[in-house]
Amino acid sequence: MYSEHEKWMELALRLAERALDEEEVPVGALLVNDGQVIGKGYNQNERLKDPTAHAEIIAITAAANALGDKRLTGCTMYVTLEPCAMCAGAIVLARIPVLVFGAYDSKAGACGTLMNIVEDHRLNHQVHVIPGVLDHKSTSLLKGFFGAIRGL
Repeated sequence: MYSEHEKWMELALRLAERALDEEEVPVGALLVNDGQVIGKGYNQNERLKDPTAHAEIIAITAAANALGDKRLTGCTMYVTLEPCAMCAGAIVLARIPVLVFGAYDSKAGACGTLMNIVEDHRLNHQVHVIPGVLDHKSTSLLKGFFGAIRGL
């Protein structure tokens, strides 16, 4: 039986698959408010030639536009990979209260792995983090992508 978090993470995984179809690193993100998806995104760094075009940034921008507010205080973010420092900072600035992520990122994870920006009490907002939701599915997508690039 799937939990509510697993249900939303499945949708984020579909976005990651879309990134994969476009030969982008397969990461998907969405923001949920009152049971509705109000922002979604997937990595588009290569297509847009933009180092900031991460799934989380695209989803945050879409959600802020949908709500007409830069503060996403009633939202939960779902992302298939632990956010990097840039995205973790954006999550804090957007005042997102809950972050749910799939796979841990041993090379760039800034929500508990290498550092923990979202729970740093020196900042003016902290985020409740729920890690590892459907991590095996996220990890499988990422391993498949990088394995294909490396010819493994």
